[in-house]
Amino acid sequence: MDTAEEADICRVCRSEGTPDKPLYHPCVCTGSIKFIHQECLVQWLKHSRKEYCELCKHRFAFTPIYSPDMPSRLPVQDIFAGLVTSVGTAIRYWFHYTLVAFAWLGVVPLTACRIYKCLFTGSVSSLLTLPLDMLSTENLLADCLQGCFVVTCTLCAFISLVWLREQIIHGGAPQWLEQNLQAAANFAAQANEAPAAAAGPGDPDPQAEAAPAEHPPEEEEEEGEERAADDPEQQEDPADDPEVDNEDEEEAGAEDAEANNGGQDDMNWNALEWDRAAEELTWERMLGLDGSLVFLEHVFWVVSLNTLFILVFAFCPYHIGHFSVVGLGFEGYVQASHFEGLITTIVGYILLAMTLILCHGFAALVRFQRSRRLLGVCYIVVKVSLLVVVEIGVFPLICGWWLDICSLEMFDASLKDRELSFKSAPGTTMFLHWLVGMVYVFYFASFILLLREVLRPGVLWFLRNLNDPDFNPVQEMIHLPIYRHLRRFILSVVVFGSIVLLMLWLPIRMIKLILPNFLPYNVMLYSDAPVSELSLELLLLQVVLPALLEQGHTRQWLKGLVRAWTVTAGYLLDLHSYLLGDQEENEGNQPANNNNNNNQPPRNNNNNMNGIPVVGEGLHAAHQAILQQGGPVGFQPYHQPPRFPFRIGLLIAFMCITLLVASLVCLTLPVFAGRWLMSFWTDNSKIHELYTAACGLYVCWLSIRGITLLLAWMPQGRRVIAQKAHEWSLMVTRHFPIITIVKTVIVAVLVAGVIPLLLGLLFQLVIVAPLRVQLDQTPLFYPWQDWALGVLHAKIIAAITLMGPQWWLKTVIEQVYANGIRNIDLHFIIQKLAAPVISALLLSLCVPYVIAVGITPLIGVTPEMHILVQRRIYPFLLMVVSLLGILTFQIRQFKRLYEHIKNDKYLVGQRLVNYERKAANISGAMPEYPPQD
Repeated sequence: MDTAEEADICRVCRSEGTPDKPLYHPCVCTGSIKFIHQECLVQWLKHSRKEYCELCKHRFAFTPIYSPDMPSRLPVQDIFAGLVTSVGTAIRYWFHYTLVAFAWLGVVPLTACRIYKCLFTGSVSSLLTLPLDMLSTENLLADCLQGCFVVTCTLCAFISLVWLREQIIHGGAPQWLEQNLQAAANFAAQANEAPAAAAGPGDPDPQAEAAPAEHPPEEEEEEGEERAADDPEQQEDPADDPEVDNEDEEEAGAEDAEANNGGQDDMNWNALEWDRAAEELTWERMLGLDGSLVFLEHVFWVVSLNTLFILVFAFCPYHIGHFSVVGLGFEGYVQASHFEGLITTIVGYILLAMTLILCHGFAALVRFQRSRRLLGVCYIVVKVSLLVVVEIGVFPLICGWWLDICSLEMFDASLKDRELSFKSAPGTTMFLHWLVGMVYVFYFASFILLLREVLRPGVLWFLRNLNDPDFNPVQEMIHLPIYRHLRRFILSVVVFGSIVLLMLWLPIRMIKLILPNFLPYNVMLYSDAPVSELSLELLLLQVVLPALLEQGHTRQWLKGLVRAWTVTAGYLLDLHSYLLGDQEENEGNQPANNNNNNNQPPRNNNNNMNGIPVVGEGLHAAHQAILQQGGPVGFQPYHQPPRFPFRIGLLIAFMCITLLVASLVCLTLPVFAGRWLMSFWTDNSKIHELYTAACGLYVCWLSIRGITLLLAWMPQGRRVIAQKAHEWSLMVTRHFPIITIVKTVIVAVLVAGVIPLLLGLLFQLVIVAPLRVQLDQTPLFYPWQDWALGVLHAKIIAAITLMGPQWWLKTVIEQVYANGIRNIDLHFIIQKLAAPVISALLLSLCVPYVIAVGITPLIGVTPEMHILVQRRIYPFLLMVVSLLGILTFQIRQFKRLYEHIKNDKYLVGQRLVNYERKAANISGAMPEYPPQD
């Protein structure tokens, strides 16, 4: 060995190579980290769980070492034994996973459904026959599906309870619930101080002296009044009086002793601290996917908890509500609603909440602290559940129905039609109206957020700020009393309903008076035209509208219109300070007005340059009170002009007129433009108004875009406009020369034209035509419809490809997307993307056609067989290709099994393979790396 060889050491153990442990250079790395022992590398690979070098990313290679007595081919008995072992293992796994699927998808939902039906049947015989009903085979599939819904509901209820527990723990309990604990703690402290006071005057207790200093009498009085005003449950009760009568000392002796000895533990008791499982479970272990049978215990607990949840959260409230409805004589009205179970359960929850309030008051009266807190927590759970149902379910449903009622004349419908549709499908009708109401509420909230960006902080004091980081609706549901939620709900219904009247019903009446022939809108579901309604609707919703809505200019335009309207209304009515604030004053007093604590508005001052008085203390107090309810929302002062209420009334009237005019324009202009454009190629046939409105909306957007650009250039003069146009043309020519435009057009024709057309036609021939067209009928193909469907299919295939594993199509699509339009590579796109995809699609279309039309008649088949071959050859060849793919997969699996059997019986070890740099340089697969120390 020379000196260089003696200096070679292992990169891990820093030892030299020996005849027993030689050094290898398995990767591209050079220098002192080039060599490594095989044992060190294997140990490191087990530790890092990687198969490549972390520096050069080269994958390590091992060559197997087999026993010298290994035959050239495995014996048949070895292959058969390995195959039987593999089949046995597969059967074992199949049996286990079948048992898991049967337990979770069969036993659990079926048990839930049968128990649910048994409890809600209302007869004793159903309870007696429940074991037999569990083993019944009638309606298995329907009961399993219904049971899955029941299990999902119970699981969501359990998760909601856990989440609500976390909200109460992190956000704190309501004041009236915490006040109970404070009163009990004061009572225990007084009981401890009583013997010291009876013994005579002594050293005063420092804690007793410090207590009044923390809460002055005035503050305690004010806090008590506020709490009493917020919630009737916060009013005084006899249990909170420090002067407790000693008449019932024998009955309260146990409570006094507990207060003296362990009162603090009693006060720290938390009804929300539920026991949790000590063992950390994974999804595989819990569901049984790890191969063990521990999941059977979990199945039993899930069935038990599911039964308990059904009994507690469904059975009891339903029967409480049912008995109450029957007792009050409202059973007929509830049955007429077609939602008897839901309404009865909600009534039961309302009565249960009232019962919990009464029990809580009784527990407070007799000083049962644990029962008092537990009843209070149960009341919070029921209260939050009802409020969630009202906020998420009832309110959007009311908005959806009100929108439908106010827009009946727009679609030439009547209340009788809506009544018939409701009776025919109550669930579907209610769901659609709820969905429409949710969309309306969402867009209204988005518009309010846009208004907050324009208006002065504090103008929208009566609306909650959804962008406030401290805003938490669940915490408000927990802490605020019911009457405030009810007041807020009524005000929301009035505001939303008034806006619907102003922006929908009134404009429709005006349109019918001014343009009698404009309404109703044509909303037919099907058309006799060759263009399919479904394909155009999907193309519109998936391609056209997203391209319009993704443009950021739309929101900026709307924000600009709102700002312009606000400035105009502010100067016309002398309300600029109220709407937008005093910018000069804000710039001069920026540290004073833009502080972090915006809940405290500045007091009235007389340093007013114009002599206009600042808004009064009473309005400030009202703003401050409401802002404290909604969170720390900013508030800027403003100058109050003379006749302020009258000006506010004029502002509201001006706003209503503006909304009315805007609604009229939005209901008429896009449809007018769309109908006019559609009339050029539809021969005056009726078209779905969804298409006309969307087409007109897109044209209006383009027109507004052009007008805004022109208005932005107009103040600069004609010469500047011409210069800008020349510079823009030069820039476009420089960045997008003619050759780039031609390349873009060619790529668009190939990728967005030819490929979707071929894909849609192939889908039509393989799936649609064999399913929809009989053999004695001739299928008709419409290129426009096939292209529209092909666009959607191409979009879906591209999305799945990008989400899937790495292969050549995903690599090509990512490369094309990364290059963009400016760096478009026509040769790469045609060679790597368009040519392979178009060739595959053309072969799929042409080869079956040649076989059916050119080869089949030469065989001499009957005309009926010839037609059958022509119509069924495409799905037949698809089946053949699928079988060949399955067969290829099975052959690969058999080769892997063959290698596995050979390695299990004859493999004795592995030897690390050195990296050959010459081969890598010739192939160009691995670059040179500089030496690394």
